[in-house]
Amino acid sequence: MDQQNIGVAVVGTGFGQKVHVPGFQAHHRTQVVAVYHRDRDKAKAIAQSHNIPHTCQSIAEVVSLPEVQAVSIATPPFLHYEMAKSVIQAGKHLLLEKPTTLAVTEAQELHQLAQANRVVTALDFEFRFVPAWQRFAELLSEGYVGNKRLVKIDWLVSSRADASRPWNWYSQKEKGGGALGALASHTFDYVSWLFGSVQRLFAHLSTAVSLRPDNTGAMKPVDADDTCLLLLELADGTPCNVCISASTFQGRGHWIEVYGDRGTLVLGSDNQKDYVHGFRLWAAPAGESLTEVEIPQRLDFPRTYPDGRIAPFIRVVDRWIQGIDAGKSLTPSLKEGVYSQLLMDLSHISHNSGSWVDVPDFTIM
Repeated sequence: MDQQNIGVAVVGTGFGQKVHVPGFQAHHRTQVVAVYHRDRDKAKAIAQSHNIPHTCQSIAEVVSLPEVQAVSIATPPFLHYEMAKSVIQAGKHLLLEKPTTLAVTEAQELHQLAQANRVVTALDFEFRFVPAWQRFAELLSEGYVGNKRLVKIDWLVSSRADASRPWNWYSQKEKGGGALGALASHTFDYVSWLFGSVQRLFAHLSTAVSLRPDNTGAMKPVDADDTCLLLLELADGTPCNVCISASTFQGRGHWIEVYGDRGTLVLGSDNQKDYVHGFRLWAAPAGESLTEVEIPQRLDFPRTYPDGRIAPFIRVVDRWIQGIDAGKSLTPSLKEGVYSQLLMDLSHISHNSGSWVDVPDFTIM
């Protein structure tokens, strides 16, 4: 039987236009049939430039189109819950950007609703699909480092370092802004994927740039974090030290170091312009020097793009389509989105209380 193409609507035209639209248009099974923007003229301009047949000004319009079988949402996080809920209730399959929602209760509700409505979901946790990361995961699962002694993660970038960068939703904690949502949401997912669950955590969140100009030039207060210091204790007792900042000029990039009794693995990229391109992997048996690991061709992207985010996004789409064909959500789905959101919520609780917080058993949630 021929596999049917899936008509997708793209909601959100920042990241959505840069990554989602070209990703879906490149995938052999998906066709972008509609685009949403609250401003009809902007929606029309985007649709015209990408040859998209339908423009929508509301989610109700999006889900009422019979050509739309699936919807991707790449709007700011404070819009995710209501939009995703409407999509799921209409029985359309859902691909959602991270952070999942503003609270774990909202994320759980979406997950349960998707199960009840037999909607197949995917979360855009791209690092799971980057070749160097996949080899890293293989070596870890093969026991290369032995018993883990320490996991150290640094993710230091300059995206919010410039104090003249305008004030917007990203500056507002209540709208899901900040480095915790933008970056640590990924970290919490890949820690779970690579190392297993977290049993307790301690978080300290801070804001280095506390005022930014709005579109009139007036200075407005920033209450969203731009730096997150996190201590995690994994379920197997391994300590994990995480330092994330979006306000570091010439930050060292994104690095994960794993130290064990049999060896060491280091994965990292100092590419500041593209958070997916540039990852390399080094390994060393105990007591020997680190040497670079060649990434096997079998893990390579079939094609890369000037924007490094598109190739792993296409793999996320591929996984989503496999799930739609099979009639069930595959990892990473809303389930993984709930877990990432849980750890984000607990980070806020830890920061506010100044204390360690236990992570509830995810299987009973």
